Amino acid sequence: MERSSGIRVRFAPSPTGWLHIGGARTALFNWLFARHNDGKFLLRVEDTDRERSNAEMTQGILDSLRWLGLDWDEEIVYQSKGINRHKAIVQNLIDNNKAYRCFCSTDELKEKREAAEKSGGAYLYDGLCRDLSKETIAQKIDENIPYTIRFRMPEGSTEFDDTVRNNVCVQNRELDDFIILRSDGTPVYQVAVVVDDHDMGITHVIRGDDHLSNAPKQIQIYRALNWEVPCFGHVPMILGPDKKRLSKRHGATSVSQYKTDGFLAEALINYLALLSWSPGDDREILSRNELIDAFTVERISRNASVFDVVKLEWMNAKYIHSLSNIELLEELRPDMDAKALSSVSDKFMLQLISLLKERMKRITDFNEQSHYFFTDPVDFEEKAVKKHWLKEGVAERLSIIIKKYESIENWNEQALEDVLRNLAEELEVGAGKLIHPVRLAVSGLGNTPGIFEVLVLLGRESVIRRLYRGVEWIKSKS
Repeated sequence: MERSSGIRVRFAPSPTGWLHIGGARTALFNWLFARHNDGKFLLRVEDTDRERSNAEMTQGILDSLRWLGLDWDEEIVYQSKGINRHKAIVQNLIDNNKAYRCFCSTDELKEKREAAEKSGGAYLYDGLCRDLSKETIAQKIDENIPYTIRFRMPEGSTEFDDTVRNNVCVQNRELDDFIILRSDGTPVYQVAVVVDDHDMGITHVIRGDDHLSNAPKQIQIYRALNWEVPCFGHVPMILGPDKKRLSKRHGATSVSQYKTDGFLAEALINYLALLSWSPGDDREILSRNELIDAFTVERISRNASVFDVVKLEWMNAKYIHSLSNIELLEELRPDMDAKALSSVSDKFMLQLISLLKERMKRITDFNEQSHYFFTDPVDFEEKAVKKHWLKEGVAERLSIIIKKYESIENWNEQALEDVLRNLAEELEVGAGKLIHPVRLAVSGLGNTPGIFEVLVLLGRESVIRRLYRGVEWIKSKS
């Protein structure tokens, strides 16, 4: 296809695993670059590893990208459908003496590699088959000797300007004549990615710096085919808190897991954007549109970034708190117990959200902090029990509170607080001696939002019932 005059970038995941955090950030950088420059963001699924690729992981990657809001502009390209095209390009390279057949066996190559390692050197193919005569090649083919296709690396060096790394120069003798077609006739990554990027009209390749060593090889393939070389930009890796490459040992690394763990897509996008990139000022909370406006590859740092879940939680909390109660309710619905939801009104839910929202760092915090609003507590926090219930006179005080709350006319925060604080004065005890036992009885917990707000939302009937059960529990232990 003809190269488009506009910017075209791509994200090319392999469905041999789920979309992880590093891949999501690469996709985000490409998406932001395209949107900032009114370009195109394309998606290519590199599914040529037929044994390890599967439809479930492909769907998982697509679902994660959709959840993050990283929409692509054209039909998805599946690399496996282009194998014949890749093989035709390899044949083109052979026909133009840019590649050649290598008949060296696996055992021969293994022996040479081991010898090089024993001598302390790096193994490079010695070019044994580089200049075989046509007659020798024909004879070996007639004898059905298996062969691979190797790229004929030219002399000299490969130099290019990386938009992140600046100038990169590699001596070609360090690259050797690498394989571009396996003995089973399948193309390798190096040639497939070049052909696909060319055919998709990709103008800029923004990817992880684990691909930096691939760039010189791919550039040489471009040049051998007289194709325009795209601009390369290799972004630094993401590290865990121990400064080692982020992996499963650091906890959740897949995007779907962060969704399950209660993170909002907008918060994760914001956080990922700031890993090795800066808007050029001290802003940390940036909307999607603000990220698009500010994003340039020149502001991508060469330094690796550290993934900090605590910082992500802080940012996630900021996004949760910025949502309206109605918006947050819609976020909560999918993860809430259907039976619990059906037992209350939306009005009740919005009041409950208002009560708990500022205490939430993750969406999942709501379920953990709200369970006692839907069912009476069965267990009571052990530490709180020892501190607030297993004391002389607690059951008697709770019994008095029950009587007063049963007869209270207006069930509102002020009235409930006045009753309790007046009682504390009558009994000559601190108000906490009454507040904490009440809190434990109605919630089962030692810590909740403001107790009088909780009592109002639970309602008179529920509160009285729970206080009675609290008294019974305390008496059963005495």
